[in-house]
Amino acid sequence: MPPTPNQPNVTDTDLARARSPYTTKEKVARVLWSLLGAPVFRLTFHNWYALRAALLRLFGATIAGHVRLRPSVRIEQPWNLTIGPNTAVGDRAILYCLGPITLGRNVSISQQAHLCAGTHDHTHPDLPLLRPPITVEDEVWIAADAFVGPSVTVRTGAVVGARAVLVKDADPWTIYAGNPARPIKPRPTPNQ
Repeated sequence: MPPTPNQPNVTDTDLARARSPYTTKEKVARVLWSLLGAPVFRLTFHNWYALRAALLRLFGATIAGHVRLRPSVRIEQPWNLTIGPNTAVGDRAILYCLGPITLGRNVSISQQAHLCAGTHDHTHPDLPLLRPPITVEDEVWIAADAFVGPSVTVRTGAVVGARAVLVKDADPWTIYAGNPARPIKPRPTPNQ
């Protein structure tokens, strides 16, 4: 239960931390997605990609054709999600769309990768919610268990290696690995 001004030793910071950052419309949408959308999404047969895409569109996502999302993908606030054509998202990947997440054309998000478009402002004692975007451009591969943080752009053709932690923008056609992720070598372009 959130603190109230009548409780002893409750500060303005306590009250600010307890306030929801969501509008009433967002709260209702989150409840509907949690109770209806997400369970139906998870219960679909493994290759019913079109049905899952249609369900996401129903909840406000922008999904192009030939998108393959596995039923175990976890999506928060699908109305903040945009996915380009021929993109695939693997089992148990997390698309934490508190802010906008945009996936381009021919993107591969491997199993258990985590794209996190939400954080808190650590410079304020009440830690207000921030919702910076994540942009993943065309021909990118985010490998298994990789983490992509808020405000990050992964440029065309980049690879984020398995278990890498990418918290800064990735250059095009470059392979990244490690924690924090660093460029390790160029990735050949399709013309090479």
